[in-house]
Amino acid sequence: MKILALDSSGASASACITDGERLISLFTAASQQKHSCTLLPMTEQVLMTAGLDISDIDAFAVNEGPGSFTGVRIGISLIKGLAFGTEKPVLGVSSLEAQAYNLDGYDGIVCPVMDARRGQFYNALFKDGKRLTPDRLITSTELQEELEGYALPVYFVGDGTAIATELIKSGLVRSVPHAQTVSSAYGTAVCAYRNYLEGKGIYTDEALQPVYLRMSQAERERKEREAAENG
Repeated sequence: MKILALDSSGASASACITDGERLISLFTAASQQKHSCTLLPMTEQVLMTAGLDISDIDAFAVNEGPGSFTGVRIGISLIKGLAFGTEKPVLGVSSLEAQAYNLDGYDGIVCPVMDARRGQFYNALFKDGKRLTPDRLITSTELQEELEGYALPVYFVGDGTAIATELIKSGLVRSVPHAQTVSSAYGTAVCAYRNYLEGKGIYTDEALQPVYLRMSQAERERKEREAAENG
């Protein structure tokens, strides 16, 4: 099963093609360029490098969130466009679940962290490849208290790693090579494939929607204005 997977939910952008869990082609950019400029060219490159055409793809996968509002929208919009009219499945994957795959096999608590601003992280916890918590918004204080309760080594992954390491001062936190903390579409593809085999996260191109966990800044500001006007 050939899967074209995209990840633009965080600081990096990534595109890959797999056959099941076997990696065929992968491009990742952890630069300052906007995902709107990098994601489509990378998608074209992974197809060209793999010697495949879009018609050869059996399923399309993308991180559905949480993460950057703009980044999530870019990835989902592109995957919808690629899948449009193909009648092939579109597979939505939690950004945090895909990041956790980077540290598959680590002995302890794998802790994906994405900077959600306003003193919060998008986060979930995993152990031995199994989910311990749902995706959620959490403060560094709340997260540290929870991690201390497990009394196991903790490994941060994701674009919030540096911030989490600075804020969460715990002897349980272990270092991880920087390259393994960067989001990769390969994790998206593998998680999508495993979920597909279990009948989870399968959508049409029309049905797939972003998962934000909270309102966008524009929505918050609109509600604040409405509250002020009605107050």
